[in-house]
Amino acid sequence: MKLTWKDSEELAWALLDKFPDQDPLRLSFPKLHKLVCELEDFSDDPNSSNEKILENIQMAWYEEKK
Repeated sequence: MKLTWKDSEELAWALLDKFPDQDPLRLSFPKLHKLVCELEDFSDDPNSSNEKILENIQMAWYEEKK
């Protein structure tokens, strides 16, 4: 399954699996962007994200980690 920027919940799960000890609230948006782009199943245009998309991913990751 290929993930895109719209898949914030699925991206959150993938990030949690790959980086279980990472606190998502301590990540800058550029670092979060880099981590998402490096996910094996991510296949969207890296330039198609924006602050709102990254914030949605960050909050979904935070909620899954709680």
